[in-house]
Amino acid sequence: MSARVPADAELPTDDAPDTVAVVGGGALGATAAYDLARHGVDVTLFEAGEIAGGSSGRAAGICYDAFAEDVDARVAGRAMERFRAFDGRGDFTFDETPYVWLARAGDDRRADAIREQVPRMRANDRDVELLDAADLAEEFPTLRHDDVAVAAVARDAGVVDPATYPPLLATLAEAEGATVRAATPVRVRSDGHDGPSVVHRDGERTTFDAVLVAAGAHTKRLLADAGISIPMKPYRVQALTADFDRDVPTCYDATAGVYLRPHPDGLLVGDGTEEREADPDDWRRAADDWFVDGAVAAVAERTGTEPSVERAWAGLCTATPDRDPLLGELADGLSVATGFQGHGFMRAPALGEAVAAEILGGEGIARFDPTRFDGDEAFEVVEGMVVEE
Repeated sequence: MSARVPADAELPTDDAPDTVAVVGGGALGATAAYDLARHGVDVTLFEAGEIAGGSSGRAAGICYDAFAEDVDARVAGRAMERFRAFDGRGDFTFDETPYVWLARAGDDRRADAIREQVPRMRANDRDVELLDAADLAEEFPTLRHDDVAVAAVARDAGVVDPATYPPLLATLAEAEGATVRAATPVRVRSDGHDGPSVVHRDGERTTFDAVLVAAGAHTKRLLADAGISIPMKPYRVQALTADFDRDVPTCYDATAGVYLRPHPDGLLVGDGTEEREADPDDWRRAADDWFVDGAVAAVAERTGTEPSVERAWAGLCTATPDRDPLLGELADGLSVATGFQGHGFMRAPALGEAVAAEILGGEGIARFDPTRFDGDEAFEVVEGMVVEE
């Protein structure tokens, strides 16, 4: 796996493009723009709205490296390394917070999955361990433990304000010479003889040596407009923030299907996944009552304290048939980054770096090669945050 290009790498001289357009100013697009610019590429970052104004700004901001599969573990580890390196720059901060996940008594399927995953994570040098109910009570006394069959904790974990990361990376990209054009919607074309191009609202067309489409839920439609089909579906997820005065770690109750994390307002609670395709231009931004009621009840059940809801909202994630991203070159000079199953923000520092490396002439990440699909595959949307693997 080519997970990153070191700052002192000798880049290919024949394959590296001179000009690149990155379409999408979220966490991944801004990272890729920065990594391309810092290696001397003439980069233009296009964002239809505000930087971080889409799904990245609505993300949970939970970060951890606890993955059992080796490629995922290396990607997550690199992302954590970079989050820490960016800590304290601009408005971005990375707050160390343990990540606990658990299955309740009677939920044998998820409990067995946790027991099976942790040794595999440790084999990938992840700092994780299994906890029984007594261990959980001793280390995290603010979490209810009497109904827990098994839990696990990842020490290499933290939380961030996701809305602060893309602006930081866009600013760093500008400092390296990139051009950032917010409030600039564009279309993508790949039928030119001189390379892929972007088309503005007034019809002006600019050709680049390479174009990366990292436009979140809109990526599929942008590529379809360019005559390229990808098997990706946007789906809706929900979260809320609440006034809460107890000290808790980040926790995912796999049986309840709810996660919670410390937040400046007190607590952030989320999931509320709708396992069906959403329209990226026409979806409900506010959270649903059923989610809010269920989330409040789940927090009260897990912590013994009922939170007071401050704000509740919805965002869009993107799904693929095999739940792995589409990351890399689709056609000559045209690359894609999408399909992150709810793990896009937390892996963006590494995956943005990896797709930039491929554009610069590197190998990319073979498992995430977007050409592994024909583009017209039928599949169901499946929640990304699960443990039964």
